[in-house]
Amino acid sequence: MADSVFLDRRTPPHIATLILLAGVSALTMNIFLPSLPGMAEWFGVPYATMQLSVALYLALSAVLQVVIGPISDRYGRRKVLLGSLILFLIATVGTLLAPNATVFLAFRMAQAVIAAGMVLSRAVVRDMVPDAQAASMIGYVTMGMSIVPMVGPVIGGVLEEAIGWQANFGLLLVLGLLTLWLTWADLGETATLRPVTLGAQIRQYPKLLRSQRFWGYALCAGFSSGSFFAYLGGAPYVGTEVFGLSASGVGALFALTAVGYAAGNFVAGRFSVRVGMNRMVFLGALITLLGLGALALVTLAGVHSALVFFGFTTFVGLGNGMTLPNANAGLLSVKPELAGTASGLGGAIMIGGGAALAALAGALLGPGASEMPLVLLMLASASGALLSILWVMRRARALGLPG
Repeated sequence: MADSVFLDRRTPPHIATLILLAGVSALTMNIFLPSLPGMAEWFGVPYATMQLSVALYLALSAVLQVVIGPISDRYGRRKVLLGSLILFLIATVGTLLAPNATVFLAFRMAQAVIAAGMVLSRAVVRDMVPDAQAASMIGYVTMGMSIVPMVGPVIGGVLEEAIGWQANFGLLLVLGLLTLWLTWADLGETATLRPVTLGAQIRQYPKLLRSQRFWGYALCAGFSSGSFFAYLGGAPYVGTEVFGLSASGVGALFALTAVGYAAGNFVAGRFSVRVGMNRMVFLGALITLLGLGALALVTLAGVHSALVFFGFTTFVGLGNGMTLPNANAGLLSVKPELAGTASGLGGAIMIGGGAALAALAGALLGPGASEMPLVLLMLASASGALLSILWVMRRARALGLPG
């Protein structure tokens, strides 16, 4: 088929393509988490060293998202996505062939280029539909996307026990190849390309950075997802060292949070237009805060159980599933002509904060630690999300905007 067909704005991608792009990006973050203790033993390094494969990945992902958005606004979503997928496949082969932990971590960081899938799937949606409908569509996309990370840790734990941790990255390689083919075949160009340099694109950042609404949405998304990223950094340790679970057991309980996330995404997709973007963000942030507050009280009361700890994190998934699609749609709507740039910068703030919290979670959970430091860290991040959306709502009222 001629490439001109793919560049036709009247042939946007199918929703399944966007789900797979975002899903592979999400799966790359968490499929191997149950294997972290076993990987540390394999490479002969401390758990804290292997835990850097989460924090460093998130940190580089944040850096890349700063430039992915402007590059896609200038050169198009399609070209950036195809190039990113090819680089991701090369990096994944590197993780499989790594002779030591240092080389593995280097290629693991390089895998962060797949962040383009998550960033640009949102930008493509914003290219296709306006604000409220974008929030609804992003909700459906991320609901479908959440199915992948829901089963990811479960599959990862089973593969690690049956074959070894390398099987997790082998699966990523296969899925990356499938995503590359589907993106090439289905994803047409949706951005309105402008003949400006990358430097000129980056100089558009002040327009976003001067917007209080952009900062409010970005910080809300950052703090909301921060609870989850702290969980990603600390939950494998809590599951194996505090509660004595196997890798497959940790993977199975990870699915509870993803079930909550899928439910929250469904609520966002079904009711965001009716309830309103800001109110949906507020309700999601409140649910996350109340769930973690209850977990902190139960833990302080002396109830220590894997089912209690992982069960309450379902509220983190539910709240994030309602908050993130709407907060992301909000930050994209501040300057619609800079949707890719806004998505990249907002994603960088979100993922960069997540990297810091994941690293902090790993540092707090030293030998002999309980689950309580992780619970309090997640609770503090959830509080920041609620305060941020209240700031946005106050600003919206001052400007006479909806919500």
